[in-house]
Amino acid sequence: MLKLELDAIDLRILKELQRDGRMTNVELSERVGISAPPCLRRVRKLEEAGVIESYHAVLNASRLGYDLVAFCMVGLKHQSEANLKAFAAATDSWPIVRQAWMVNGDSDFLLHCVAENLTRFQDFVIEVLTANEHVDTVRTMLTIRQVKKVGLVEI
Repeated sequence: MLKLELDAIDLRILKELQRDGRMTNVELSERVGISAPPCLRRVRKLEEAGVIESYHAVLNASRLGYDLVAFCMVGLKHQSEANLKAFAAATDSWPIVRQAWMVNGDSDFLLHCVAENLTRFQDFVIEVLTANEHVDTVRTMLTIRQVKKVGLVEI
């Protein structure tokens, strides 16, 4: 996959959209200093190139009753390609797992989990995660408080 050549205006567009994906094209064009039609063309180009993957709302989990955020470091019994793919696929069916990464080091996967409460999270870990046929070890980390929350890419 080739890296897309982005100029300063493209980068400003991405920075502004990462900050507020709901703004109108007119507002975006004003913020980046170009007129609306070329701004829209640039946004569409960024979307078509896959640089902008999607637009979505960032929800306040605790206001929706999801008060627990945790991370699970999962080690598999065997790291064959088939086992890695099978475990990765299994994470798709676990609503409590909001994001998952395959990692290197002491663990094979890092799971970002959000649950209503500690009981719900414990039930998931014991009844689902550790019960998975590929899982050897699970280490959990309960979060205390989020101290930083910014877009995923520094621009």
